[in-house]
Amino acid sequence: MDTKLTLCTCHVESALSLWAQVCVDDIDAGRECVIKGLCIYLNEDPDHLVQEYVEMTETHFFSDIEMTTVGIYVVRDTANSEPSDVGIVIEGVVALRDLENVALASAMLFGLFYALNMQYPTKLRYTFEVIQKIIMEVDAGELSGKAQSLKTKLHQ
Repeated sequence: MDTKLTLCTCHVESALSLWAQVCVDDIDAGRECVIKGLCIYLNEDPDHLVQEYVEMTETHFFSDIEMTTVGIYVVRDTANSEPSDVGIVIEGVVALRDLENVALASAMLFGLFYALNMQYPTKLRYTFEVIQKIIMEVDAGELSGKAQSLKTKLHQ
């Protein structure tokens, strides 16, 4: 086994074990874990998809949002509290807010990409390709190497 694969596998396992502790009884948290785990499996940073803001002033929050091209934000009062807001940012503007959870926000973001005919962000292209072509089976033609590899493993 090569070193890169070992490091990736260890990173995925450690991240998933941490998330599993949180996701035991909460189906929405479990779905969030799966989405973030998919990002990690595809060697993409889940922080490019979901940005967490804890104990942040509104001024700092909006200045950070203005720098975001596309993504989901989660605002929490404290690190262990339930989200006070979950929303979607497109081109530095809050497009949707007050969503129930990250899983719903991910589905809504995918729908916005499709409805607005937007390109997927480069840093998350494999994650959205897998969601589109393997999970949703929309335009499931030619797959990238990473997506094809995952599809093969899923069908074993």
